[in-house]
Amino acid sequence: MGYGSFVVFATQDDTRYDGAMNLDPKTAALILIDLQRGIASRATEPHSSADVIARAAQLAEAFRKAHAPVVLVNVGYSSDDGDRLKPPVDQQPPIAFPLPADFAELMPELGATASDIRITKRQWGAFYGTELDLQLRRRGVRTIVIGGISTNFGVESTARDAWERNYALVFAEDATASFNGAAHVFAFENIFPRLGVRSSTADIIHAIH
Repeated sequence: MGYGSFVVFATQDDTRYDGAMNLDPKTAALILIDLQRGIASRATEPHSSADVIARAAQLAEAFRKAHAPVVLVNVGYSSDDGDRLKPPVDQQPPIAFPLPADFAELMPELGATASDIRITKRQWGAFYGTELDLQLRRRGVRTIVIGGISTNFGVESTARDAWERNYALVFAEDATASFNGAAHVFAFENIFPRLGVRSSTADIIHAIH
C-alpha cells in the first residue's frame, strides 16, 4: 500500500490541493514515535520494524540537512513503575513488567544527534504531560510529519492530539507500522485522512528539500 503526495502547505490558513507537496523547513518538524528497543524488537505489519526504522532514519537525515526539527519520542517509566497508567482494562499490554533495562533506548539506526529534540512520554500520546507542544511552538512549527510504531497506538494518539492543537499533519505511511496489519490499514484508510494527508518517505524527502 502506498500513498502519493497531494497537498501543498503554504501556511496553516492557505492549504492548496494541487498534486504536489512542499514542506517549509522553517515551519515543519519530523516526529518519530517509539522507535526504541523494547517496541521495535516486536514483529510489525504491513512494514517490518527494520524497514520502518530504515525509512525513519532517511527522513531524520533529510530533516536535519534541511535544518528542520527532528523529534525522537520514546516511552518509559520510573524505576518504581509509579507513573505508568494502570486502569482496569479487558486486555493487558503485551509487555512483561518489570521492563528490560534497555526498553526505552532509541534505535541506533536513527543516528540521533545533539540537535534532536528528545521527548519521553508515559502513555500512548506524546503531547500530554510533556513539553512537546512548547518545543514545537517555540520553533514556529505548524506542520508535523509523523511516523513510528505503532500506527494505532502511539502514532494515532499523538496525531489526534496534534490535530486538536491545530497542527497540519503528514503521515509517512511506509515509515509507520502496527502489531496488527488490519489496524494499520484501518487507521490509514479511515482515521488519518480526517486528520491530515498521507504520503511516502520518498515524497516527503523530496518535499522537505
